[in-house]
Amino acid sequence: MQTVRAKKYLGQHFLKDLNVARKIAETLTEGPVLEIGPGMGVLTQFLLQNPNIDLTAIEIDRESVAYLHEYYPELKLIEGDFLKLDLNKVFPTGSFSVIGNYPYNISSQIFFKVLEYRERIPVCSGMIQKEVAERLASKPGKKEYGILSVLLQAYYNIEYLFTVDEYVFAPPPKVKSAVIRCTRNERQSLGCDEELFKQVVKTAFNQRRKQMRNSLRVESLKLKVERSWIEDSEKLKEFYSDPIFNKRPEQLSVEEFIELTLKIEKLCQK
Repeated sequence: MQTVRAKKYLGQHFLKDLNVARKIAETLTEGPVLEIGPGMGVLTQFLLQNPNIDLTAIEIDRESVAYLHEYYPELKLIEGDFLKLDLNKVFPTGSFSVIGNYPYNISSQIFFKVLEYRERIPVCSGMIQKEVAERLASKPGKKEYGILSVLLQAYYNIEYLFTVDEYVFAPPPKVKSAVIRCTRNERQSLGCDEELFKQVVKTAFNQRRKQMRNSLRVESLKLKVERSWIEDSEKLKEFYSDPIFNKRPEQLSVEEFIELTLKIEKLCQK
């Protein structure tokens, strides 16, 4: 049987273990599904076997595309880059789920894109680098808890399902992998300015060892606040007197980051 050469620049590590592939496929049960980077179809074959799944796949590697056309002619296949794909054109109506053995080098970007389509993606599952999986699923207070944890958990419940060893891949990666499932929660809106929320989270974690009053300086957020207000030490002292500013970013829950964003929004209004 023809095989596809793994390409380092695409972050390709082909899964060989059929049992692992079957378990990943079983994280989704029905509906329209988009598989990202099917490679040689080890996961694809099990998704196609499920009569309740309507599968579409996107693959950027031309050699893999040729392989998939030959061995899975029934597969609806898009040749292209997922990160540049307009998902509304692929799925004009309704919801769809996302799955894949995601390339390590773009896994975070994939989840950021899922967030952009969160109203249409009820479930996103698949295999990623173990370290990233732990970060996504981490709770406040853990060292793994960070920017992606907060932004994704704002809209999704994250399940760390199981760990996958290196030897089940060709070529084997230098790190372990893990399978996760992200299921859309009931939150429809943050109740605050979402762009400001992202800015607050990213600014805070850029200096994660510092307390919030030091990592989240008003002037560093480039907000539309009068310079006279910023230079008023008494007003700043009052603003930072809230106990939330005594914490470090990894100690704040999603709800506390929302609360903090609302406080800053009020500051902008003043």
